[in-house]
Amino acid sequence: MSGLLCYTLPMPELPDLEVIKEFLQAHVIGREIAEVEVVRPIVVRNLAGGDFASRLTGQRIEQVSRRGKSLILTLDSGDYLVIHPMLAGRLHHAPRRERRLRKTFVILRLADGMDLRYTDARSMGKVYLTDDLAEVPGLGDLGPEALDPNLTLDVFRERLRKYRGEIKGILTRQSFVAGIGNAYADEICWRAGIYPFRKRPRLSDEEIERLYGAMHEVLNEAIATLREQVGADIHVEIRDFLKVHRKGGQPCPRCGTTISEIEARQRLTNFCRQCQPGSLIK
Repeated sequence: MSGLLCYTLPMPELPDLEVIKEFLQAHVIGREIAEVEVVRPIVVRNLAGGDFASRLTGQRIEQVSRRGKSLILTLDSGDYLVIHPMLAGRLHHAPRRERRLRKTFVILRLADGMDLRYTDARSMGKVYLTDDLAEVPGLGDLGPEALDPNLTLDVFRERLRKYRGEIKGILTRQSFVAGIGNAYADEICWRAGIYPFRKRPRLSDEEIERLYGAMHEVLNEAIATLREQVGADIHVEIRDFLKVHRKGGQPCPRCGTTISEIEARQRLTNFCRQCQPGSLIK
């Protein structure tokens, strides 16, 4: 059952976290952390020394940024609170009196009467406190952001050359480009009309160009959609607008063919066999 559960929980990816970042920029920057409650310490990683709650208390949030699939809160002391949700971590911005969600792990009680709460249905995420971002595992190994203007088609093509595996797996490698996970990799491959299990050396220059364009289209469209739909409910993940991911058995919105669903490479993959022809047989 636990293996199946991991497929049913959507992992926050670049579009989700970009919209959450924008919400937090509008609602928590300048707020003082009046009190901290660590409800379940298993997710806390204190790399700064001292007591986690005591060190955070009294600090002011100066900036909110995103790097890959992590959110970074810059504090006025020079400390950073880095939230890496992993599979099922969520942030909940709520009035103090509002009942906390199940599996709430850390609560920042802000001086304006609101809470910023970290919840995690799978207890897999991490909340790091550090005064040096280089200490946060994996953060320094990230490739360029998927929507970084400096990631031109030529740079994208050049970075692809060192990989020889399946294209979906490459898209989700954070050392290649940062921010794309399982769901949006499915969407990008479908938009580009590329079989997700195709090996990179078999992609033509034209297909790589399509893939690059699809990455930008899918991620930018998702951000725009989420900006309209999420509002203050940043703890709720919205995926109903996706075209193929988690849509196995439904008709492809482009050609009407039934969308396939395969559990392979320890992940769930959805694609259209008509629009994305290919075979797992090597």
